[in-house]
Amino acid sequence: MKYDIRQEEAKLFVHVEGELDTRTSPELERAFFPALKGIKETELDLDGLDYLSSAGLRVLLGATKTLEEAGGSLVVKNVGENVMDVLRVTGFDEVLTIE
Repeated sequence: MKYDIRQEEAKLFVHVEGELDTRTSPELERAFFPALKGIKETELDLDGLDYLSSAGLRVLLGATKTLEEAGGSLVVKNVGENVMDVLRVTGFDEVLTIE
């Protein structure tokens, strides 16, 4: 997995590629969650994410809840078919804002 996190004022941009699973999700969580402090909008770009496990779903849900509790929002973009299938089967397509 590769990721990039950058901030522009109160907006956070996160790009994730590869596999977000039990092995890689703790690394993303350690970088992503602290970066959410003071953020109102987060754009999560999943272009190039090939695989998403339940551990990766937990990271997405945790980030969404953290932002919502602070009055912010998370938008997920560029979701590939394989990852979208996981989001649909798990019902996360109803929980997340996906564009």
